[in-house]
Amino acid sequence: MTGGGPRVAFFGSPAFALPVLDAIRDHFEVVLVVAQPDKPVGRGLKLTPPPVAARAAELGLPLAQPRKLRGNAAFEATLRESGADVAVTCAYGKILPLSVLNIPRYGFLNTHTSLLPAYRGSAPIQWALINGEAVTGTTIMQTDEGMDTGPVLLQEALPIAPEWTSLELADALSAQASRLIVQALSNLDGLSPTPQDEALATHAPMLVKEDGFVRWTDTAAQIVNRSRGVAAWPQTTAFLGGARLKLGSLSVTAGSGQPGEVLGVSEGGLTVAAQEGAVLIRTVQPEARKAQPAHTWAQGAGVTRGTRLDVWEPTQS
Repeated sequence: MTGGGPRVAFFGSPAFALPVLDAIRDHFEVVLVVAQPDKPVGRGLKLTPPPVAARAAELGLPLAQPRKLRGNAAFEATLRESGADVAVTCAYGKILPLSVLNIPRYGFLNTHTSLLPAYRGSAPIQWALINGEAVTGTTIMQTDEGMDTGPVLLQEALPIAPEWTSLELADALSAQASRLIVQALSNLDGLSPTPQDEALATHAPMLVKEDGFVRWTDTAAQIVNRSRGVAAWPQTTAFLGGARLKLGSLSVTAGSGQPGEVLGVSEGGLTVAAQEGAVLIRTVQPEARKAQPAHTWAQGAGVTRGTRLDVWEPTQS
């Protein structure tokens, strides 16, 4: 850590936030790390700290893991006593009450993985891909009591490579956020807050399992984009006779037929018709089994040209 600069409290939880924490620590004094409480993980439900909490313990940094923030006088005292000039949030996962936001002299800066006001919410990376965006980016914003509604301090675009899934895009955005937050913290007095245009706001709600279900009545491009967005979770799921199948390595290919109709099986994969165009599927994982080449699965399951996968559509609310 170099000398000078603001004293920073860091709020984050998942692995995505680790490069951001490391970048801040390389340039400034981190006086407190705040992460979500430990959670049961795996079959044994072993109580496991989130990655940011584990990194803080490894580095010997002061750590707090409050179960709630609102009305938590003990935590507010901890933050106040840390002497933080500013706090940074990165995928922390909790709404911050005004009583907490007002403690550091420079308030809270949030690293958000979209070009706000587009894609406010908890899953901006995933929805940008699902919606077929060619460009996203990182916003450093001043946190207020709303959901990603505070004024923009810094913003930088990032082109999305056509082959990227949510995994690769998250890596690229984490690196970008790491660089931009250091830039912002190095010039706290020189930042110019710009209010967001509410008329342009869009939302990126938390994913649910059904977001990974293939809609064969979409175009092939839409199906592939959805698979890119849900690659980390909940992954791409199709159905045959009601049985779930996890699909992997999807790409757009030539072909036409009824939505969900198998157009061909080859060593290259399984070709299935969409509403427009077709999708080439390279791997299939049946329930309770390992992933396998799509043509191997098709041979074992008796799937041939003309077989039709179940057509699932979301319930209209």
